[in-house]
Amino acid sequence: MKSRGNLVRLKQFQVNEKRRQLLQLDMMIAEFDRMAGELEYQINAEEKKAGITDTNHFAYPTFAKAARLRQENLKNSQADLLQQKATAESLLAEAEAELSKAEMLESRDGKSREPEVDNRSAMIG
Repeated sequence: MKSRGNLVRLKQFQVNEKRRQLLQLDMMIAEFDRMAGELEYQINAEEKKAGITDTNHFAYPTFAKAARLRQENLKNSQADLLQQKATAESLLAEAEAELSKAEMLESRDGKSREPEVDNRSAMIG
């Protein structure tokens, strides 16, 4: 059956797409982590230069305050991406299960057609 082959290709495409989305999420999470690390380094350098580490101190560096806020925003975005990743992983597992079912159906259909082909060739020969 040609439709089973098309179904398998469709399911394979869906699995590949889910894997690509998961990879993109991983890359974004890693990039946010890298950026937050750079900001931490910059914050520490600014605090060391000013000699003030208390964020509530009136003379705390403005750059360090802004960098801390940006770092918090990155961490929040990273947490959101981790939730999206968990959802994407479950969707990938579902897509892989559907692909497996489609492949089993195609395999079963192929095996059930083999005796027909053998019978036809026996009749012809």
